[in-house]
Amino acid sequence: MTTQDQACADTGRYVFVYGTLRRGEVNDINLLRPAPKYLGAASIPGRLYSMGWYPGLVMDGCMAVVGEVYSVSHSVEQRLDEIEGLLPEPTGEYAKRELEIEVNGKLIRCFVYEIAPALVAHLEPLADGDWLARQPD
Repeated sequence: MTTQDQACADTGRYVFVYGTLRRGEVNDINLLRPAPKYLGAASIPGRLYSMGWYPGLVMDGCMAVVGEVYSVSHSVEQRLDEIEGLLPEPTGEYAKRELEIEVNGKLIRCFVYEIAPALVAHLEPLADGDWLARQPD
């Protein structure tokens, strides 16, 4: 087991990413160090909204939102909290939630960043729930 794998195994933390943190996007989680370990594609119940250059997820069970699940170290989790505006002081835009997600036939407890529903109340959700399939604004 590499040092990176050990760091991920020690934390036992998993994240579901659905927008700019996905592979190939502007905040690609794979560029963080130690590099997260990709576990697989997944979807969760909710609605996905375009906030312009980034999305917001509301976990209300209405549609399927597509994303990726990664095992992350504590330091990467902290960096994600910074990216999503939870550190150093919460901005109120996103909240960290936990839920069980099926990945490759196994249920895994993951954290996910949910946007404050009031911020998207005036928007229409993306029809297919997949940020990578969106039409440019």
